[in-house]
Amino acid sequence: FSQLQHNNYNSSCRICVITLAEAHPLLQNGKTIKSINYQISPNCSRLQNKVSGKSKRGAQFLTELAPLCRISSTDGEEYTIYSCIRGRLIEVNENILSNPAILQEKPSTEGYIAVVLPKFEESKSITQGLLTQEEYEEVLLKRHNNSA
Repeated sequence: FSQLQHNNYNSSCRICVITLAEAHPLLQNGKTIKSINYQISPNCSRLQNKVSGKSKRGAQFLTELAPLCRISSTDGEEYTIYSCIRGRLIEVNENILSNPAILQEKPSTEGYIAVVLPKFEESKSITQGLLTQEEYEEVLLKRHNNSA
């Protein structure tokens, strides 16, 4: 994902936690978050995702380019956060709606955006496509050197 808007952490149970990347403008430029909106379109709200049972019935299916939420900052900028992972939306973090500051204060833990469960047969290829922390830092360094 060229914009590196978020990190995807994968655990042994193949769940991906979607978070803002360290290099995201909301974490780098001293911006203040005004609002977070999980309403993607008039007919689609990620808050309406209702998951039940072992087979995760009712979970919204996401493609890599599916928007998860839109984050507005007080300077008027709006950022759309995308899934980047094909799979079922297990949950969204409703806590960031009432306390958007945790998105910036604890982006890789309590300030996560969503949890996505990839299809079992795709989980290995998804995991292999993720960057390690070292690879991610190399991409950021190259980007910084090219813009300098």
